[in-house]
Amino acid sequence: MQALVGLGAVICAVITARRAHGIARAWRLLVIGAFTCWLAGEAFWWLGDQSTSAPLPAVIAYFGPPILSFVAMVLLVHSGGWPSWRRGRSPIGSVSLAVLDGLVAAAAFAILVFIGGLVATTTAALPRSHDVAVVGAYSLLELAVVVLAVLVATNYRRDRLHRRNYLSLAGGIVLIAGSDRLVAYLWSIGVPDPDVWGGAGTVLGPLMIAYAVLDPTPREDGVGDAAMDWAQLVWPYLGFLSIVLLCATHVLLELPLPPVVVWLCMAMVVFVTARQIVAVMAARRLTQRLYDAQRRLAHQVNHDALTGLPNRLLFGQRLDAAMRHGRFLLVFVDVDDFKEVNDQYGHAAGDELLRAVGDRLHNGIGPEDTLARIGGDEFAILIQNSQDAPDDIADRLRVALRDPFAVHGSSVRVRASMGLVEHGAEDPTPTPDDLMRQADISMYAGKRLGKDTAVVYRPSAGVVVDFPGALRRAAGGVPPGFSLAYQPVVRLSDGQAVAVEALARWSAPNGMQIPPSTFVAVAEGAGMGAALDAMVLDLACREIQQIESSTVIHVNVGAARLGNRGFEQQVMRTLDRHAVDPRRLVLEITETVPIVDLNEGAAAIERLGALGIRVALDDFGAGFNSLSYLHALPVHVVKLDRSLAVGDEPHRGLALYRSVVGLCEALGLDVIAEGIEHERQADTVFTAGCRFAQGYLYGRATALEELTVV
Repeated sequence: MQALVGLGAVICAVITARRAHGIARAWRLLVIGAFTCWLAGEAFWWLGDQSTSAPLPAVIAYFGPPILSFVAMVLLVHSGGWPSWRRGRSPIGSVSLAVLDGLVAAAAFAILVFIGGLVATTTAALPRSHDVAVVGAYSLLELAVVVLAVLVATNYRRDRLHRRNYLSLAGGIVLIAGSDRLVAYLWSIGVPDPDVWGGAGTVLGPLMIAYAVLDPTPREDGVGDAAMDWAQLVWPYLGFLSIVLLCATHVLLELPLPPVVVWLCMAMVVFVTARQIVAVMAARRLTQRLYDAQRRLAHQVNHDALTGLPNRLLFGQRLDAAMRHGRFLLVFVDVDDFKEVNDQYGHAAGDELLRAVGDRLHNGIGPEDTLARIGGDEFAILIQNSQDAPDDIADRLRVALRDPFAVHGSSVRVRASMGLVEHGAEDPTPTPDDLMRQADISMYAGKRLGKDTAVVYRPSAGVVVDFPGALRRAAGGVPPGFSLAYQPVVRLSDGQAVAVEALARWSAPNGMQIPPSTFVAVAEGAGMGAALDAMVLDLACREIQQIESSTVIHVNVGAARLGNRGFEQQVMRTLDRHAVDPRRLVLEITETVPIVDLNEGAAAIERLGALGIRVALDDFGAGFNSLSYLHALPVHVVKLDRSLAVGDEPHRGLALYRSVVGLCEALGLDVIAEGIEHERQADTVFTAGCRFAQGYLYGRATALEELTVV
């Protein structure tokens, strides 16, 4: 029976080898040679005296199968590509598992050899010799073949070539070698006809080898690969379980275990335990890698690849969560004229600018707020738990973008249009898409007014807003929706209010709140700047007299009014009409355009000063203001821009304030620090020698009657 099965395997190998080439033919020829040697050995033995050792030609032939099988497995593995166990390229723990699998296989097969006697000289098992040296050498050769077969089989990954061929070939070789040693063991304990009980492997083994040489084609459903996966998974444990059962049976038969077998059993238990620990640790590391990969993938799905900021998807989720928890502010930011940057400097420069804009905007919001890039040059900001007014937040974002950006060796100034949407806990609950659409509508409504705008959404925000038209229709009066809010200027030594600044506010007919920087710039562009300034001055004087206050009032006027004698006469007429002492008025020069003629501006300031009106240089340290203004213009007050108060390094801020305040005091100018929001900032400017301040710390802009003024 065994000979017939072996002959059948040879025939299969011959048929397949004729169609193969290279290594694929070579390893099959080695299989043919191995079976031929075995059949030749069997023929020599059967033709001789079977009661004695096999003749020398038979013994030599019996050494052929393990040697040729060893070389055949090496060639087959080589044709499929040797596994890479270098760090970073091999599966987790593969080297340790390979070593432990080899040790388990070696221990199990060694136990099978030693339990029946390493030199069990019997003709029932190969090499059918009574020569102790020959039997010992043959047993060690089989041990080497089995260790190689198991070591490679347990690490032969699915993605490598000829996996089925190798696993089938190795399985057949292990079965033949194991059956041979089992026959020797059964003979050693006196079992009659041991080859009948232990020779099953010599039949199944050749069948598996015949399957290997036939080059089986993989099934599309992957069933064969799944079976091979299970075989690889259980293979390290099959030898262990088989030896455990064999030793248990040996003990139950009250047969003594050789000491070397006991030690090998203990070693095998240790190896199997160590393998299990390594496998568990490898599984845990693999799970951690999968978790990390999943986390990275989730980050990529929810974040913008260019800036690293949250993308539209994640922003929508956070916006939806914020809608369930109460009040927040949504800001939609669009970078003005971004296409010109791409056209002039290239798309790489545009990408660099977008990253820098994202960093600036991120520095302008709180840690609980969310900044996202939602596409192109558009950003969205979710402001939560903030008590600041939308206009104040928009102003803070403008300050963050005020300084020039370095782009490919050039300096680029960035302006942005913003749409803002307030949402309170009591407001109806729209969808996140509705809020984004409202913010987008507000932003584009601002763009229709001009660049660098900020517009707060109202339900009819889609209506066209025309501030210059409203100003013209008012014919010198106050346009509908226009009002003044007042913010105190305090003395730092005692916190007492010494003046108020009149700040313009306008809500369009559709209810949209338009920031002053937006409608003032639009009025200037339409040639209505002087009319706006005159109307603001008139309204401020009227309201200050209505509460019968003697406080000093600051009113903003555009720098273009300097040198306009008609405007100067209108200022005096307004003061006379409302019986306001000129010494109570401070005109703050704001720069929507630079002062071109400094000599004419200086003359105008001297004329106003002769009338008792003081002039302040507003927003010093930003815009077009420079030290040359302090030298050329005889102003009376300098208001330090709020950007000087923003910074994370108090010592640098203190040094800066000291320098500016010292310069102004040397010129005999009063200094007012704007944008003071925290006690730390107040302490810094006071330590620097500044006597007056203005900011949220001392009061927000509100109706005049709500202020406590002197």
